[in-house]
Order: sequence, then C-alpha cells, then structure tokens
Amino acid sequence: MATRSPRGFGQSGGVARAVERVGERWALLIVRDLLAGARRYSDLKAGLPRIPTNILSDRLKELQQAGIIRRVPVVRGGYELTPLGRGLEPVVLALERWGWAVPAEPGADDVFTADALAVTLRAAFRPEDAVGLPATEYVLHVDTASVSAVVDGHALDVMDVGPDALPQPQRRLTVGAPDDVLEFRVALADLEVLLGDGTPTVEVLAGRKDFVERFRRTFRFDPIPGEDATTQSSAA
Repeated sequence: MATRSPRGFGQSGGVARAVERVGERWALLIVRDLLAGARRYSDLKAGLPRIPTNILSDRLKELQQAGIIRRVPVVRGGYELTPLGRGLEPVVLALERWGWAVPAEPGADDVFTADALAVTLRAAFRPEDAVGLPATEYVLHVDTASVSAVVDGHALDVMDVGPDALPQPQRRLTVGAPDDVLEFRVALADLEVLLGDGTPTVEVLAGRKDFVERFRRTFRFDPIPGEDATTQSSAA
C-alpha cells in the first residue's frame, strides 16, 4: 500500500517523519490498543470513550494510508497492526514507562482498560529478575480491567481475561502449566504504588500472599530523576 503524503513540518529526520504519521491526537493510543491484537471499530471506540466518532474514523484512515494498520478480513470491521506498525511497540512501551514517571492525578471519569493494563505490565516487565524465578501466572484485576500475565524466564505473555475480554484467539506462551498462580485485585489508585515504592493495598483472591512480592520483583517502574536530582548533580 502506498503511504499517504503526510502534513510535513518542513524538516528532515526520523523524529519528524514519525510524528508526521503518528503524532496526531489519539493515534498512538489506537496503536497501543492494537498491540493486543485485532480490534473492531466498536472495540476501539469503547476503549477510547472520549474520542469523537469522526476523529476515530479519520485516524484509522490516516494510519491505514501510512501503512501502520490494515483491515482484517476475518474480523468484521476489524483492524490490526502491519509489520511497520508493530515496529512502534518499543516506542509505545518506552512512552508507557516515561508516562508512569510523570506526576498526575487520575480524573474521576478516567477509564483504565484491559488493553491499557496489558501494555502497562509489558512496559514494567523485568526479564532479568524473572529469569531466576519459577514460571508464574499472575491474574490481575484493576477496577474493571482484568489480565492474565504468564511469566516464564525472559518470556512474558499477557492477555485480556474476565467477562469483558474480547472473544478472539490470542497467543499464549508454549509452556506447561505455571508452577505458581497468583490472582489478586488492586485499586487503580494503588497500581502506581504496586509498580513502584511503598505498600499498596492488595486483595489476594488465589495463591500465596508472598507471591505479591514476586510480582513486584518481576514488574516495576524505576523513577526518573526529577528536577531536584538534576540540579544537585549539576551543582556537584
């Protein structure tokens, strides 16, 4: 498919090319949700409730013309990432890590979907720490979002679960039953604590409570030095 002629910034370089194609509002969130697999228009709209329908249609057309997504014949009204679009995965995960380091207060009507939670766990995954631990399945519920994350050494596979999971096949790790399983629930307000420092409030539904610390070794975000740390470093 020929790529569209993007609205240019009058600059050469990779960043300019990339932003011309995925820098429009909502574009990267659409890519984020498609990292989980094929999604229908209605699925994308449900996961991005504040996007106007005409803007969603425009973004999908633009991403298609740029060769980043394509229609899925086997999923009626569905879209999926192309290999070019899949190349944005490390960019999205890096932005996810950076975003969790930015102080912010969730809005009262903000939503947190299973697709968003899956990307959060993939961005927080620490394979270098998981490699020495037994294969484990973590079933995590955050408000209404639920995912299952299977960890086996350096490998991680995450999929939506629960009553709102999309009815489509999703790939899982080709491993036997995990040695251990932990199912637990945490409020969205405590998710940042769970993946960082402090003591979150966790409700263990199945498995041993000490597996929570195993989870925290496997999934975590390191803080990015703030202005104070930078200033102190420069002064020294």
